[in-house]
Amino acid sequence: MNKVCSIFRQMIELVDYRKFQRSVDKTKAERHARGFDSWAQFIAMMFCQLGNAESLREICNGLAASEGKLKHLNVSRAPSRSTLAYANEHRPYELYQEVFQDVLNSCLEEAGKQKRRFRFKNPLVSLDSSTIDLCASVFDWAKYKRNKGAVKLHVQLNHAGFLPCYVVIT
Repeated sequence: MNKVCSIFRQMIELVDYRKFQRSVDKTKAERHARGFDSWAQFIAMMFCQLGNAESLREICNGLAASEGKLKHLNVSRAPSRSTLAYANEHRPYELYQEVFQDVLNSCLEEAGKQKRRFRFKNPLVSLDSSTIDLCASVFDWAKYKRNKGAVKLHVQLNHAGFLPCYVVIT
């Protein structure tokens, strides 16, 4: 049998659902759920990141277009814009901070198991920087232009460990 798995599915598989639910209980993230659980919000936000969506409308319409596949991800239906906006505003960020730490720790553990490595005479390090535009009316501390704001993200990747070893936001 031929098994096909999308990049989206592979990213979701990095998150252990049971650990996610323990984090939800610990941070009391379901307190303001109103029928839209934290896992569904997480799936929507992952879709947003991987699909490069720039608005709630894009997220909701994209998820609605693939609604049949959402059931395989433990999401009953695509959220409405107002539901997603409410969840984004009221869910504690500590939940996703814990999820990130869990995924990072499991990736570090997996990267440590890698036996085959490239050999270079000198250490190989990659640098990357990205500018993230912000709305100056919301983030008044981000002075980039008169009517726009931005944050610059610098990442250093050490190829010996395959994961970022240095991140700076300016």
